[in-house]
Amino acid sequence: MLRKSLAIAAALIATIYLAICGLLYWSQRAYLYYPVPRHAEVPSFVLKRGDADVVVSTNGIDGPRAVLYFGGNAEDVSQVVAPLGRAFPGRSVYAMHYRGYGGSDGTPSEQALVADAKRLFAQVAAEHRGIVLVGRSLGSGIAIQVAAAHPAERLVLVTPYDSIVELAADRFRLFPVALLLQDKYESGRYAPRIRVPTTLIVATRDQVIPMASSLRLAGRFAPGIARVVEFPEAGHNDVSSFPGYAEALAGSRTKGGLLPP
Repeated sequence: MLRKSLAIAAALIATIYLAICGLLYWSQRAYLYYPVPRHAEVPSFVLKRGDADVVVSTNGIDGPRAVLYFGGNAEDVSQVVAPLGRAFPGRSVYAMHYRGYGGSDGTPSEQALVADAKRLFAQVAAEHRGIVLVGRSLGSGIAIQVAAAHPAERLVLVTPYDSIVELAADRFRLFPVALLLQDKYESGRYAPRIRVPTTLIVATRDQVIPMASSLRLAGRFAPGIARVVEFPEAGHNDVSSFPGYAEALAGSRTKGGLLPP
């Protein structure tokens, strides 16, 4: 009787565990993407992608050089166009609203967003000879993949991670997230391919992306490629409000001092 009860209990636990795994699998993108509307009144255009129209906010400057921005998972990127314009004076700024965000069509996924980003880069590169790629949080995993595939001028990663798999495994320790995840954003795999100057902006009080993950990513770049700028009092969401942030974006400050001209 006891053996039968234990078998029933084990079967019940296994069923519940598998049900939770299934729930995590089917709802995983709801944890990763939080689509938000556009609020800022800034110029924009539509990037035609065949299966979706992707909205891109811009500062409307027709300069010879450009900045491409890929934001966080709950960010209205139209609101960073003006600050980026101040950090990179004279440059055209392009901020991509992910699928499902800010009026863009479609559903976000790693494959779709990276493909959209690469297409945007190609379109911008046809009109600008120098492009700085900036990716924040979720967007750092997009920006690094674009930089690994296209000749950018420079790469800036704000509160970046080594991989989403690593972060999810830490949050859901009882479940095989490496097998369940569809969008893995394994930035560490792309870091060794980067050959342009790269700045990693790290918030030491980041409670969303641990500093250890950012530094692990930094260690994967080839020697002399990546430099780290630490903001000791900053958290994940407020790092951009700290003095020196704009200078770090522009490349005039690093952990060890100034970037070479």
